[in-house]
Amino acid sequence: MFTGQLLSLRGECARETLRRARTIIDNETYRRTDMTRANPDGDLQMITEARHHDPFSVLGRLPLDGGRVRVRAFIPGAAEVRIVEGEHLMQRVEGTDVFEFEGRAAEIPAHYRLLWRDAEHREHVCHDPYTYGPQLADFDLHLFGEGRHWHAYRFLGAHEHEVDGVAGIRFAVWAPNAERVSVVGDFNDWDGRRHPMRVHQGRGVWELFIPDLAPGTVYKYEIRSREGGQVFLKSDPYAQQFELRPNTASIVAGTSRYAWGDAEWMQARAERDWQHAPLSVYEVHLGSWQRGVEGEFLNYRELAHRLADYVTEMGFDHVELLPITEHPFDLSWGYQCTGYYAPTSRFGTPDDFRYFVDHLHGNGIGVILDWVPAHFPKDAHALARFDGTAVYEHADPRKGEHLDWSTLIFNYSRHEVKNFLLSSALYWLEEFHIDGLRVDAVASMLYLDYSREEGEWIPNEYGGRENLEAIEFLKEMNTVVHGECPGVLTFAEESTSWPQVSRPVDMGGLGFDMKWNMGWMNDTLSYMAKDPVHRAHHHGMLTFSMLYAFTENFILPFSHDEVVHGKRSMLHKMPGDEWQRFANLRLVYGYMFTHPGKKLLFMGTEFGQGNEWNSAAVLDWWVLEFGFHGGIRRQVRDLNHLYRERRALHGLDFDGRGFEWIDCDDHQHSLLSFIRRAGDDHVVVVLNFTPVPHHGYRLGVPSAGAYREVFNSDSEFYGGSNVGNGPQPLATEAREWMGREHSIPLTVPPLGMLILEPV
Repeated sequence: MFTGQLLSLRGECARETLRRARTIIDNETYRRTDMTRANPDGDLQMITEARHHDPFSVLGRLPLDGGRVRVRAFIPGAAEVRIVEGEHLMQRVEGTDVFEFEGRAAEIPAHYRLLWRDAEHREHVCHDPYTYGPQLADFDLHLFGEGRHWHAYRFLGAHEHEVDGVAGIRFAVWAPNAERVSVVGDFNDWDGRRHPMRVHQGRGVWELFIPDLAPGTVYKYEIRSREGGQVFLKSDPYAQQFELRPNTASIVAGTSRYAWGDAEWMQARAERDWQHAPLSVYEVHLGSWQRGVEGEFLNYRELAHRLADYVTEMGFDHVELLPITEHPFDLSWGYQCTGYYAPTSRFGTPDDFRYFVDHLHGNGIGVILDWVPAHFPKDAHALARFDGTAVYEHADPRKGEHLDWSTLIFNYSRHEVKNFLLSSALYWLEEFHIDGLRVDAVASMLYLDYSREEGEWIPNEYGGRENLEAIEFLKEMNTVVHGECPGVLTFAEESTSWPQVSRPVDMGGLGFDMKWNMGWMNDTLSYMAKDPVHRAHHHGMLTFSMLYAFTENFILPFSHDEVVHGKRSMLHKMPGDEWQRFANLRLVYGYMFTHPGKKLLFMGTEFGQGNEWNSAAVLDWWVLEFGFHGGIRRQVRDLNHLYRERRALHGLDFDGRGFEWIDCDDHQHSLLSFIRRAGDDHVVVVLNFTPVPHHGYRLGVPSAGAYREVFNSDSEFYGGSNVGNGPQPLATEAREWMGREHSIPLTVPPLGMLILEPV
């Protein structure tokens, strides 16, 4: 009755229910099989109970003495089975669903087809998968076992494959502590008895070539644990496509035939001098940036066109995507990833995502992917206790669990786990032409006591708090990525004072190209939140960053993390009335774009969205109907173009020669002034962090001649009060000031920022 109810269900939910119920039912039927009817053959008993680790020794075309063979197949639910080649009727082993035929070897080809009829008289024809030998190369398995197979995704997972002219799908999965692994799917009614896999002894890798299957096949692995005999379903860790959530099955993606058109971009990327080039990143959560008219998610292809147009207009040169690796829970924003090789199906297929990247490249926009090797979720269908044991994670929760996020920590000391992550990184870079990886939560990887109290962590072999295996993994990841993919950039979200995060591995560093400057971000936002009347007492919060600005290659982030969970939007972090809030926001953006370091802004902050970011809703684009918001967006657009066009603002972002204070001590007026340089080019920057304008403010300048105002955040075009110096050049005077031989009198706007350049 229960099975009948299941089969009467419809749709995707019914199929998922059937999968789970099949596992529950089969846990019992494997133990109460009709093979208990006095069958003396222990191998057949184990086959029918779905716990045989070597099905190829029992099934398929088996040689006998005297030039004869036995063909054996196990097909639950079959009423009759024939070998198509020769029309040989197979005999049922009494009381079982095992069918056999014995004959001369010459009568039975190496690969034959089975025709079987079920109880409802429906006919099924398929090649017998148990006539095909091992398909995995020993060299691949050897490298994988050593943790040195950078392209493990090419042989693990599900792939189109052909053997002796017969096409099908080759499945391979690492499950070292499984007693038995089967491929299950719609094609075999999710019955784990039908397609058990062979294991490569000593490698822990299981494989099976199933003829006649094609891309688009929905599947999982049914795993019987060696410890206790539990049976459970798991998605493929190396799957390149998944069902749309809430369903969790893997899909055979097939070989991509997408025709890339970005060869020129890829060549230029490999030759780009990124350290001395502008880099301005627009951070995007695809699910809430824009949606369709009914609130539905957009396809990658439509997103590509909308995003490319917008980013081009705004002057950003890269987008950074919050994780689009497959994940089951929308509100995790992608950071609790279950598909390390699959673009989420929320927005389309893998080829749709290839189009997305290709189109952005065609518009001169790089794509950075937020990538999460620091932890993974406990979802039962995914990596957690994959074969019934702690395979991808540590068994001891003091090393294997993130208490803050209720997630699991990868066991970086295990070669196969390290290989899984390294191969994932290269997969995105090579298969999807991704231009950079932003590695999330690096600090949590570096420290064994991260967010733990005394007694909740295990020291390393030297008694220290450093996670030595994770450190080596990060170094190897950066070494491999930079060696295999010229021009690709890696970014560390690292919030501590760990040294040399963005220095080469051969110099003792972690090997990242850039590090998020979390200290600058926290100090700046803390300062800006203060009422201007109190800022004079906290002046050092602005100037402190220059004491360490060139110890790393920094990128300055105002990211998604700063506009959620009660932290308020960027606009509402600012004090004062409406005019002052917008003026402060324009001021802090001006400070970011002129401070040494590359730039990153999260979506919505570029137009001063008032609400916190809500990942379940679309950005408040409607606020652009109000003038102040449009002014902020115009300012960010103009700052981006100014930053790109003025070499002085980007050419020496990581070099102390690119920055020089004019006056960092005017705390009484909360004023800062400095020079940005690159070669013979320079600009002068003046920032006023109070709402008091200054007329006739004398500023020392580096050279004689004249300067003109090329940017004023207080322009009425941006929503300001239009206090400034106008378009006319300001002639310098031979009057020593601020330790310089020449100076100019200025009008400095309230809560405003000026950029001056020599005429």
